[in-house]
Amino acid sequence: MMNEAIEMLDSQADSEQEASRAIADNLLAAFQKQRKSYLADPIPSLEQRQQDLKNLKRMLNENLDAIVDAICEDYGNRSRHESLFAEVIAVTDGINDTIRKLKKWMKPQKRHVDFTLYPGAKNRVIPQPLGVVGLIIPWNFPINLSFSQLTAVFAAGNEAMVKMSENSRSLTRVLMEISPRYFPEEKLMWFEETGGVGIEFSQIPFDLIIFTGSGQTGRAVMASAARNLTPVVLELGGKSPAVIDPEFPLNKAVERILFVKQFNAGQICTNVDYVFVHESQRDEFVEKSRAWVNKHLPDINSKDYTSIIDDLSFRRLEETLEDAREKGATVVNLCGDQGVNRDARKFPVHLVLDTTGNMTVRNRETFGPILMVLTYKEPEEVIKYVNGQDRPLAFYPFTNNKELAQQYIDRIMSGGVTVNDALFHVAQHDLPFGGVGPSGMGHYHGFEGFQTCSKLRPVFYQSGFSAMKYLAPPYGKFATKVFDFLVKSKG
Repeated sequence: MMNEAIEMLDSQADSEQEASRAIADNLLAAFQKQRKSYLADPIPSLEQRQQDLKNLKRMLNENLDAIVDAICEDYGNRSRHESLFAEVIAVTDGINDTIRKLKKWMKPQKRHVDFTLYPGAKNRVIPQPLGVVGLIIPWNFPINLSFSQLTAVFAAGNEAMVKMSENSRSLTRVLMEISPRYFPEEKLMWFEETGGVGIEFSQIPFDLIIFTGSGQTGRAVMASAARNLTPVVLELGGKSPAVIDPEFPLNKAVERILFVKQFNAGQICTNVDYVFVHESQRDEFVEKSRAWVNKHLPDINSKDYTSIIDDLSFRRLEETLEDAREKGATVVNLCGDQGVNRDARKFPVHLVLDTTGNMTVRNRETFGPILMVLTYKEPEEVIKYVNGQDRPLAFYPFTNNKELAQQYIDRIMSGGVTVNDALFHVAQHDLPFGGVGPSGMGHYHGFEGFQTCSKLRPVFYQSGFSAMKYLAPPYGKFATKVFDFLVKSKG
């Protein structure tokens, strides 16, 4: 019996290794096909790049219903309005903006030349394609994140391989089916996560990897990329705070924070994870939050309210609240008598107050409709607390006091900032998007996205005459005088 068990385990291990090799071979073959295409035409024209961007937009618009329906199927229920707003409108607007500005972005940049020794020479910085870019996309905004990154990739003239999440299988299959109508495989390929694909994908010697997801997985991707010296852009999320100045209209702060907190059921990496409320306004904040939710979310089981993505995430949210209750926190269900719906994975919006440092809600990104409320007396308390945590992906000060807003911006480092609202700096196409430290590295969106996906190649053009021929060894009196003069003049 023991021998039979050992043989079964060995056979299972062999099967897993064989499956892993098959995945790796498939990915490597796709990469080599795209690398060959890149080498055959390393500098696509402006017209070709603009056409690729137009094809990307057509791919989305001509298959809109199938794409939105697939996202909804992957979620269990995803509000159609949220998909149109966050996935479709944002993406097409970004593509249009890039098409308009691409000619300017592609122009070589003139740089200063030291004419002391190089009279008549020229310096230029020329943005050129990197080659083949690998994108690793999460499930929460699968079209927004993949297409916005592809916008930068194609604008810079690259090819792309896209690995989607295991929670986006319906959408991935739609994209894999429709993509060949708009792009050859040499330009764009999509890959479904069937188990082990992500591990092998991150080991491909791409010219750049852009990863969006958890910090733990981001570290693994970065370690794999390091073996090939592949540069990475990481967008990792974190616990993004808001702070409300007691002089700021509380109604306005509540409606803006609660809107983004319930959007996509809170499953947004840049969402407000916790909010600082002045101690004099704590109870009023709770009541105004309850009133807003009662008005705008009368039935969380409707199609307007998005489901939690899977059972594991649903249990994580339940366990976060259970942990808080058991350790003495005050948990407020803003949806009143609407409880959790496990079958539909609908989770009410909650506030958590009176927290302590040993609670899960204090130490882990909630990534759901749970908002921790902290109180403060002076801005210095907020600054000290936030700076004692990992640097967040976003920061949201609510104040009409410009000096106070600037104090928060100067003293609290984050990936990005929206003042007097939340989330919407991410929707600005002319602003770079990215984290800092534990919340990520690198940028995409707009011009910075184009630069990220380009090699900014320095080129020096020597003139017909070069003074260097008079300074060659053996060094004589003339060279000594020239060098002495240069040292004194530059000192």
